[in-house]
Amino acid sequence: MNSKSLKFLEDLCNSPGPSGFEKEPIALMKKYVAKYADSVYGDKMGNLFYDKVGQKDGPVILIPGHIDEIGFIITGVNAMGYLSFHQLGGWFDQVLLGQRVKVMSKKRLVPGLIACKPPHVMDAEERKKVVTKDKMFIDIGAANKDEVEAMGVRIGDAVVPESTFYSMRKKAFKEGKANGERTLCFGKAFDNRISAFLTAEVIRTLKEERIEHPNRVVGAATVQEEVGARGAKTAAKATMPDVAIVVDVDVAGDVPGIEPQQAQAKMGEGLAITTFDALMIPNQPLKELVIETCQKHKIPYQLATTAGGGTDGAPIHVSNVGVPSIAIGVPTRHIHSHVGVFDLADLENTLRLLIELVKVLDRRTVDALITI
Repeated sequence: MNSKSLKFLEDLCNSPGPSGFEKEPIALMKKYVAKYADSVYGDKMGNLFYDKVGQKDGPVILIPGHIDEIGFIITGVNAMGYLSFHQLGGWFDQVLLGQRVKVMSKKRLVPGLIACKPPHVMDAEERKKVVTKDKMFIDIGAANKDEVEAMGVRIGDAVVPESTFYSMRKKAFKEGKANGERTLCFGKAFDNRISAFLTAEVIRTLKEERIEHPNRVVGAATVQEEVGARGAKTAAKATMPDVAIVVDVDVAGDVPGIEPQQAQAKMGEGLAITTFDALMIPNQPLKELVIETCQKHKIPYQLATTAGGGTDGAPIHVSNVGVPSIAIGVPTRHIHSHVGVFDLADLENTLRLLIELVKVLDRRTVDALITI
């Protein structure tokens, strides 16, 4: 990936766009990918599509990555000017207190802070309990409702974490020996801006490297995945894919307290191939093709399961009369929090795999995915 691509990734991750409020990252994506795609278009749900035609009568290969991030929505303003909120997507209560946020008001981004009653005025029993989201509020520095209104903040405004993308290059060690260098990236919205980014990079790479492919590739930046994969439902209808390769993050299991069978993939050890999740079992011939492609091209990979979640693949694989589908992901630490971490090598290897798959998915190969 070149420096221009990485700068786009940074801008994309920094942009505010929780479920239902994806306008800004969609606009960034549209501007970036337009120079590489044969066509760019959308649907009434707000999804963005960009395609590259290799063979007009070839199969349609859909590569979606959802572009929404988790966030919040304002549900009330009390007399003292504090804001109540509800989550957009899943948040763990314990990661919220003391975190800085931005309210997406109609006028501007308004800085704020998630807070609760101070522990100094809690009794001993209260201090022992986890403070839940319904006991928290957002402080934007207002003293009453009038000041909140003057700031342009109102019920129904979205809220996103305040967290800026940055990267760090460091020496790597394995089994006590030096093992080159690694570049780690830190920031918000990695679930799933890094995958939406990859869908655009596929189109860019096909264009710039003049790669021949026996199909029509459709990249998609889908909306509202974090609230029920809603954009994926209309994306499948809009594109009528023959195959779907869903790109998402995978929970990195190299974190204290995680048992190996709970999250198998480790950050920096290769992309994750999801062999099972709570909402989709992948097409088995497609899974084997993905594994064989990794092995043939020496692309590091890990087999993973996700018993407690799903991806855009859930509605796509049962759409129309069924779509052979699989999910692959970039192992990422601390997803669904203000700051995630991933290894840039895993991102680059995921792009390598996507390009190699696009090159081999001709009509005959796609037809062979259906075993009946």
